[in-house]
Amino acid sequence: MMAAYASAVLIALGLIFFLAGTLGLLRFPDAHSRLHALTKADNLGLGFIVAGAAVQAGDVWTVLKLLLIWILALIASTTVAQLIARSAAPRNIGGEGGGG
Repeated sequence: MMAAYASAVLIALGLIFFLAGTLGLLRFPDAHSRLHALTKADNLGLGFIVAGAAVQAGDVWTVLKLLLIWILALIASTTVAQLIARSAAPRNIGGEGGGG
């Protein structure tokens, strides 16, 4: 019974972080601040949801699979965030500030 309450609280916290990330995506002015809010909140939200699901898991292998999913999602979100940030960076057109 206590595990069900702990799981519900962890999953609710994860959903709150997802909601906060979505609000940041909708309200912040530029791509970099939106990306920062979204990736930080979503990674933490997914971590809480994985923790809540792990509390309800029946065995260690299920917990390890959940952790693997979380780690792979962290790696994927980091890579995608880097690619989006690079594509949203201002371009240096016209030779200003260049070397040599």
